Amino acid sequence: MASIARRPDGTYRPRYRDENGKEHARHFKRKVDAQRWLDEQTAALVRGDWVDPKRGRSTFGAYVETWLPAQPLRDSSRRAYDSYLRNHLLPSFGDKRLSAVTRTQVLAFRRGIEAKLSPTTSRQMLALLAGIFADAVEDGFLAKSPCRDTVPPRPHREKVVPLTVEQVAALVDAAPDRYRALVVLGAGCGLRLGEALGLKVSRVRFLERELDVVEQLTLVPGAPPKLAPPKTRGSIRTVPLADVVASALAEHLAGFPAGPDDLVFRSRTGGPIWANTFNNSVWQPLRKRAGLPTARFHDLRHFTASALIRYGESVKTVAHVLGHADETETLRTYSHLWPDADTRTRAAVDAAFAPSADSVRTEGVAYLR
Repeated sequence: MASIARRPDGTYRPRYRDENGKEHARHFKRKVDAQRWLDEQTAALVRGDWVDPKRGRSTFGAYVETWLPAQPLRDSSRRAYDSYLRNHLLPSFGDKRLSAVTRTQVLAFRRGIEAKLSPTTSRQMLALLAGIFADAVEDGFLAKSPCRDTVPPRPHREKVVPLTVEQVAALVDAAPDRYRALVVLGAGCGLRLGEALGLKVSRVRFLERELDVVEQLTLVPGAPPKLAPPKTRGSIRTVPLADVVASALAEHLAGFPAGPDDLVFRSRTGGPIWANTFNNSVWQPLRKRAGLPTARFHDLRHFTASALIRYGESVKTVAHVLGHADETETLRTYSHLWPDADTRTRAAVDAAFAPSADSVRTEGVAYLR
């Protein structure tokens, strides 16, 4: 139902009811403007992209207050989102009405952060902004998002250059007694730092030569570290335990005894080891003692992958050991490490055709005739 009424003061009052029966109205000095507004609103109702004008006046900051708590995020993702919002997105868009944010403003914001931040961080922040506006559209606050084609493509990923056996050995030798087995574990099983720091004694099955990764140590701002599920569903896995790793862990537990429900690696006070503390106070000094100009604990995972690939393990096996979400991630990261892939492909095709090469040529000639 829609109509336009002329009021005693000479203005025009168009009105209509939305799909819920609620009446909406405005006032215009000219009838043509009233008719145009009424046509726009009723057309939007017919198309199914009508937005309640009152909801469109909600600010970005007010929407985020309800949006963020509702998101099913891992602790690490929630920390990143909170940082991006607090330091960048809310200062730029927080007091702006959702419906007032334009694509030009988003592009200007993109240029600003790309000049200050890394390509990866910039992309993550713009993807977050686009996700918030996409949800605002789905929630009926907007008819369309201002973030169309504003998220930059993924930055070029540099090829992984794994640590050498000599470099890993130097890191192990440089590690203090309390952390030597942690370095061996990272290189021998490919665990992420949070997974290694969250490893319980009961998860190491020495007789079966296996290690279960079912949790990781996470850090939430304002709270002590806690155990939480690993990064992805694929990260929950059972990893073969090589003798060198089993021996290092056994030696560690002999020197630093712990109960079945205790963490394998604990601080001097007996509590969990904070990842930031480990990186700053332990890893960086031992890296320097090992003579490596740059190296991260995460690079031990790359060493694990390169060792498995070197000895002929399949993509599926490497993906499982590392706990990748799928094999595509493994190939995207390590495909260049599989040796002589092109040569093996050519040899396989030649071998497949070799027994019937003459018949193939004969049949081809007969077909052409």
